[in-house]
Parts: sequence; structure tokens; C-alpha cells
Amino acid sequence: MKVRQDSLRLGNVGVISECCIEGDRLFRLLNSLQREIESELQSNKILPEKLWFKQNFAVGINEVTRLLERMAPSSDDAAFAAAQKGSGGRPPCSSFTKLQAVLVASDCNSRWLTKHLPSLASSRDIPIIHVKDNKEGSLRLGEVVKVKTAVVLGVKVKGSSINQLLEEVLHDKSIELNA
Repeated sequence: MKVRQDSLRLGNVGVISECCIEGDRLFRLLNSLQREIESELQSNKILPEKLWFKQNFAVGINEVTRLLERMAPSSDDAAFAAAQKGSGGRPPCSSFTKLQAVLVASDCNSRWLTKHLPSLASSRDIPIIHVKDNKEGSLRLGEVVKVKTAVVLGVKVKGSSINQLLEEVLHDKSIELNA
């Protein structure tokens, strides 16, 4: 079981909170996520499955980037927000959905596709979890949301059992997930 956690300070950008999960811990995390998703789907018979996934997850680099850009910067970046408003840039809207965490497959073929995510997520105080699984991370993330592959997966804040599970993982790295 390997868990690596990094914290870097980059000028005014803030603290980047990243961790890399692989091996047995990754297997337990993804299985726990799938169990929570199945129980949430069973309890919510009103929405179609595809719409439910859309409301709870952001799938793909473009959708995750779009949500991160629409989120308000953290309080540490007040100068950045003021500069963006003054420069005529579109101010972030607080009414948009917020992300709890971003899962990134480490097997992304072109690293530059996900290169912008750590700085963007850190400016919004969103942790990044790198999924490393012998060149199958994108397949494993895709299985979680029932698509073929997903290089990036954002978990939206909805107050569900999925959010509670991720909260436990993010705040207590030594937690043992139920097998």
C-alpha cells in the first residue's frame, strides 16, 4: 500500500494538496466508491442513472476544468479575484456546483492535458488524488462512473455518502477502507 502526499507553496497560488493512491488502497477506495454509488442509485429511483451521474460527478478534463474555473478562488487568493474582476474577466459565480476532490489517472498519455489542474485546483482549495494503476488508471476511473475511460473525475459536493467517504479518505490518510 503506497500513499504519497505532497504539499508545495507556489508564490500566491497557495498550497497544492495532492496525494497518489495505488495498489491495495486504490482497489479498496474504488470498490468502496462503487458500493456507495450503487446504494445511492438504489435509494434514488426518481432520476435516470445517466442524469444522476451527471449531477454527482464531473467526467473528463473539459468538464472538471470548467467547474474549477467557475468556482470562486479561496480566501487566500483575494488579490487574484480582485484582479480578475478589475480586468474585465468573468467573475467566478458562487451559484455553480462545487467540487470536493479531483481524481486524475496517472496513465494520461499526454501529461500536458492535465498539467493545468494542480494549480487551478490549489487556487480553489480542491485536493487532487492521483490514481496510479499500471497504465490502467483511466480504465479504473471509467468503471466508477460506468464509461469506458475517464482521465479526470471530479466529485461534486452533494452531501451524499460518496462525499462522506471521500471526506474520510482526504482527512485521514491512514483510514482503512472496508474491503
